[in-house]
Amino acid sequence: MLQAKRDVDTLLAMGIMEDVSIVPQPAGALEIDRITSGPLAGLIGSSALYHRNLFGRNQKVNLSLERGQIDSIFRINYTDPWIEGDDKRTSRTIMVQNSRTPGTLVHGNQPNNTNLTIGRVTAGIEYNRPFRPKWSGTAQLIFQRAGARDEKGDPMIRDFHSSPLTASGNIHDDMVLAKLESVYTGSSDPSSSMLVVNMEQGLPVWSDWLVFNRVTGRARKGLVIGPACFNLSVCGGHVVGNFPPHEAFLIGGTNSVRGYEEGAIGSGRSYDVGCGEISFPLVGPVEGAMFANYGTDLGSGTTVPGDPAGARLKPGSGYGYGGGIRVASPLGPLRLEYAFNDQGTGSNAHYNAVLENGVKLGGCGFEQEPETLAIEDAVKVLLQGLGEDINREGIRKTPLRVAKALREGTRGSLFCYFSLLFL
Repeated sequence: MLQAKRDVDTLLAMGIMEDVSIVPQPAGALEIDRITSGPLAGLIGSSALYHRNLFGRNQKVNLSLERGQIDSIFRINYTDPWIEGDDKRTSRTIMVQNSRTPGTLVHGNQPNNTNLTIGRVTAGIEYNRPFRPKWSGTAQLIFQRAGARDEKGDPMIRDFHSSPLTASGNIHDDMVLAKLESVYTGSSDPSSSMLVVNMEQGLPVWSDWLVFNRVTGRARKGLVIGPACFNLSVCGGHVVGNFPPHEAFLIGGTNSVRGYEEGAIGSGRSYDVGCGEISFPLVGPVEGAMFANYGTDLGSGTTVPGDPAGARLKPGSGYGYGGGIRVASPLGPLRLEYAFNDQGTGSNAHYNAVLENGVKLGGCGFEQEPETLAIEDAVKVLLQGLGEDINREGIRKTPLRVAKALREGTRGSLFCYFSLLFL
C-alpha cells in the first residue's frame, strides 16, 4: 500500500493529472502550486491556491493568477463534478474572472508601437451533462463587462484609425450571455468524427446592454488508408446584432490558416475555415505531415463596427500550405511546421509544443497504439469511479496525458526526441 501511494504521488508530481483528485484529501487542506517568475520585465508566471476535496465530495475551489508581459488573468472557480442527488451526472461550475488580453489581433499596434489591451470582468455559472456515451451538453449564463485600455491602464473608446473599440460607445460594454453547447466525440479510432455546435445569445437585461446572437460550429473527420491518416476539418460562425469589434472572428494563424500571422487574413462578422491534412509515419515516434488551409470572412469584414480589418488592408480571404513533422513526446505532441501563404509575403515557420485535447488532429501513430488505448480506457474507468464526467472539457484530455506519461516517461528517450527535432 505504501509503495502504491508513492507511485500515485510520483504520478501527481508529473503534473499530468492536476485536474483530478486521485487520493482523497482532507477537507480544509489548502495548497499553493506553480509559483514561477521569469527574467523578463515585470512579474511573469502563475500561482494557484486551491482545495481539491471540499466537503469530502471531490468538489473543488481554485483561486489562480496568471501574469504575462501584456496579458493577465485572475480567476476564482468552484466546481461540483456531480451535483448531489442528480441521477444525470450533471456538473456545476461557478466562476468569477478578471482578465486582460492583447487587442492587437483586431486593432493592431497603436502609435509608437504601444499595446492596446481588452479588459474583461466576467462572472457566471455553467452546467454540463452527458447525454449519451459520445454526446454531452453545456449551458452557461455569464455576465461580462469589457473595454479597451492603453498601456497606462486608461480607458480607450477609439483606436489609432478612429475605429470604435466598444459597441455601445461607452468606455465599456455590458452584456449577459446565455450559452448552449453540444459536443459529439467519437472513439479514439483515427477515422472517428468530432462535432461541436455552440450558440450564444445576448439578453436585453438593460436598454444599453448588448443584444446579439452568435452561432459557431466545428467538425472533423478522419480516414485511414494504409499507414497514412487523412483529416478533414471545417469550422465557421456568424454573428447577428450589436457586438464589440474585439469579439469578431479572427482568421489566420497556427490554429486557423497556417502561413499567416494570427488574425492577418481578417476579422469578420462571419467566417469559414477549412483544413485538409495527411500524416504518415517516418521513424519511431516521428511522423511527417502535409497540409493545406483556406479561410475567409465571407465578405463580412466591413460589417464589423469601424471595419478594423479594412483599415489595416487585410485581404479577407487566403490560403496556406506546407508540411512538417510531429513527434509524440512525454511533453505532448510537438509540431515543427513550415507554411507558405498565397500573398507572396514570405513564409512562416511554426514551432509548437502542443498538448492537444484528447484526439490528435494530425497523425495516427503513438496515440492509436493498442497499449496507449488500453491505458486510456483504464483511466476513463477510474475517472468515472471518482464521479468525473470524462467528456467534460477539463477532463477530456486527461486519459491521453496519463497514457503518454506512463508509456514514455520510463523509456528514457526524451533526448532522442529532441535530437531528431534539431538534427
